[in-house]
Amino acid sequence: MVSGLCTPKCNGRCSKAGYQDRCMKYCMICCQDCKCVPSGTYGNKHECPCYRDKKNNKGKPKCP
Repeated sequence: MVSGLCTPKCNGRCSKAGYQDRCMKYCMICCQDCKCVPSGTYGNKHECPCYRDKKNNKGKPKCP
């Protein structure tokens, strides 16, 4: 159910990414966990604090 919402939002979010497949992978993980994706292709992470605050194991932002 959530992936139906995530796929079009992540397609938009990753439309200008240099590494589309990697962007989509992490966007989908973050979307499924957080149930939201910020608008636009970059930034706007204040719209979705869960998405913004997710970190990878090196402490860097996980979500594109």
